[in-house]
Amino acid sequence: MADERSNASKRMREHQDSATLASSFDQYRDQLQRLVAFHMDRRLTRRVDASDVVQQSFIEARSRLPHFLEQSSMPFSLWIRQITMQTLIDIHRRHFGVQKRDIRQEVSLQQADSSYAILADKLVSNIASPSSMADRREKLARVRDAIDGMDEIDREILVLRHFEEMSNKDIADLLGIGQPAASNRYLRALNRLRTILVDESGTI
Repeated sequence: MADERSNASKRMREHQDSATLASSFDQYRDQLQRLVAFHMDRRLTRRVDASDVVQQSFIEARSRLPHFLEQSSMPFSLWIRQITMQTLIDIHRRHFGVQKRDIRQEVSLQQADSSYAILADKLVSNIASPSSMADRREKLARVRDAIDGMDEIDREILVLRHFEEMSNKDIADLLGIGQPAASNRYLRALNRLRTILVDESGTI
């Protein structure tokens, strides 16, 4: 799958048709749905399904395909991610009437608390051993505090790795940093969380 994804841009430029776009897009559909689910305002979840947002994004990508083929040097994966985020922003604006210049901040503020709580839960599940409900709540609170206190880029890298399951290369390209820097920042953030989860007995 990783090799197939890495060749998506090449296939699009070789074949330049809707069928190739559809097959390439489908390889990222689950990842894009996680992206939407993470960033969607919780007030919208009962009215808008993440899969519908992704499908709207595909339709938009199809209309923009000629521009991508002619002018864009962006990797295919980042191009469709950008389109999906813009689609989500437009949906927020339609539902909440927020001005375009303010919508990114509005989305960020409205989803931050619940979304980072979800991230904390996912990280605790991934790197902590099974524990009682009380222990789990305590660990979640500690991890959430640690995430809140992280550098914004480190926090974003955790989201991209654990929610969107993006490769280190795509993360580096998206954030405009080198691959070694992206990898080091991820490991630093993860090690910080592991340290926080170590209890007095030396286990997590």
